[in-house]
Amino acid sequence: MTIRLLSATLINQIAAGEVIERPFSALKELIENSLDAGATMIDVVIADGGKSYLCVSDNGKGMTKDDLTIAVERHATSKLPDDDLFAISSFGFRGEALPSIGSVARLTITSKTKDASEAWAIQVEGGKKSEPYPASFNQGTKVEVKDLFFATPARLKFLKSSQTETGYIKEVINRLAMAHPNVSFKLSDEKRQILFYPATDNLLERLNKVIGNSFAENAVEVIGEHDGFKLHGFVGLPTYTRSTSSEQHLYVNGRWIKDKVLMGCLKGAYQGLLGVDSGHPVVALFLTAPQNQVDVNVHPAKTEVRFKDSAIVRGLIVTAIKSALAEAGHKTSTTIGIGALDKAVPSFLPDRKPSYKSNYASAYKSNNYTSAYQLKEPAQDFLKADFQAQAPFKMNDFYSAKCTQTPCSEEENALEQDDFPPLGLARGQVMETYIISETPDSLIITDQHAAHERLTYEKIRTALQNKMETQLLLIPEVVPVGEDMVHLLLSKQEELTQMGFVMERFGNDSVVVREIPALLNSENVKKLVLDMADTLKEFGDATALEDKIQAICAKMACHGSVRSGRTLNVAEMNALLRQMEACGTSGQCIHGRPTYIELKVSDIERLFGRKV
Repeated sequence: MTIRLLSATLINQIAAGEVIERPFSALKELIENSLDAGATMIDVVIADGGKSYLCVSDNGKGMTKDDLTIAVERHATSKLPDDDLFAISSFGFRGEALPSIGSVARLTITSKTKDASEAWAIQVEGGKKSEPYPASFNQGTKVEVKDLFFATPARLKFLKSSQTETGYIKEVINRLAMAHPNVSFKLSDEKRQILFYPATDNLLERLNKVIGNSFAENAVEVIGEHDGFKLHGFVGLPTYTRSTSSEQHLYVNGRWIKDKVLMGCLKGAYQGLLGVDSGHPVVALFLTAPQNQVDVNVHPAKTEVRFKDSAIVRGLIVTAIKSALAEAGHKTSTTIGIGALDKAVPSFLPDRKPSYKSNYASAYKSNNYTSAYQLKEPAQDFLKADFQAQAPFKMNDFYSAKCTQTPCSEEENALEQDDFPPLGLARGQVMETYIISETPDSLIITDQHAAHERLTYEKIRTALQNKMETQLLLIPEVVPVGEDMVHLLLSKQEELTQMGFVMERFGNDSVVVREIPALLNSENVKKLVLDMADTLKEFGDATALEDKIQAICAKMACHGSVRSGRTLNVAEMNALLRQMEACGTSGQCIHGRPTYIELKVSDIERLFGRKV
């Protein structure tokens, strides 16, 4: 077959396959164009999940007649001032989005600049463009995309349902809205308004609207700066997590990205604070990097970046997050207490479905019920018994000693509300496991074992960080890892040595391990080295070794902590609470579970019907 040049239409369709994957891809490019044009209001209208109709209107600076003519040509851009690809301060700079969309859909662009007397429009259908013609429009630009992929029908078969495609579109708008709180975003379809985010100067307010109404009260602010890199954003408390990483939003110079280096930074920052099954922390971080230190031109969709020195980025992010979480102190997620209250539903409520496994099964059968789920007549005797079961009752001496309120001392009575310790004053212990404490506006239940376990773990970890004892292997372990992995491991030799892991090159494709941390004397050295090599390749750090040391420290802490079932006096309880307040990570145990639950007085009063 002879070599031939591809036609312009085919070239555009190939580019469309790289840039325009589905409706949300086209929408992302169009909204980014609006943001680059300085828009403060962006209105999106879709039909059929964006497959049949997609429209983006903005109030940006607009385009002239001549601009419209060249805007739909490949590699035409107003956003790259010169030929320096490291001087990119805008979203769109490739000049591929509009011609790519026009090659596979019916595209209409209408635009008007501030000083123009009239608007102009241009159409592109299947790669064929019209001449600009006069139109009616206010300042800004409106881009309409009809029948996406009509020119490449095979691609339509790979699109999902309209509902699914709408979900993808919502996700794109959410990501862009978080990075631009000062811009108003609205999304509608042919039936209703789906999203609306009014412009605001408060970043946390915008994040709270997008991520969820509980994020603001369960997040801490992160601020950091190093060598020209600036970091700002909010991260969730270790006890405020999601089952997937979908709510981990990372931005570099305003772009949402999914980068292995940054994901590894999150893993390192939360190390020791999350359990194996604790879920994924919720974060929204915005990194501003010097243009000559980051390459954004490494992926057609611009969702990946490459840092010139990833070590600077890692150090900045990990240090800033750890500092922010430490400053949050013992604070734990408010959703835990709310979840506890949700489960505390009185069993006598009429709309509660009874269980035949309960002690009242016979009462349901003998008190004028037509079925287990429908009340025919009031069953007064049954309801009376249920009330009595939940009412205060006389306790025996054993439980009375642990549940009744501890008398306040004169010093405690003299305390003003602002002087109360954050975790309150201990009032008693129940089930030989839980400490009950009181503040002026809340009741706190603390798991004594989980709390002391965290405190013990931090002491052990601090001691090891000050001096990591090593053990010399009687027979050095030779581990074949491959030539590339040898170079990778040795590049982190200084860091590994500080952690007690001493190794050196052995031949071209192996390393020999001579010393290991004394804590790991019973570990499989070969497996540990391979795990470290894998994590170095994926995240750029030795998290496998850190995880192993953490697991052993956690085990030591668990065995050396106050156990459940141990009776504590009031002085011991208060001492534990004060130590928790002084420890920046005491809000969760080493397994990622909360160490205490706080129930606000207002929530308890609503539970008992005192407040609506």
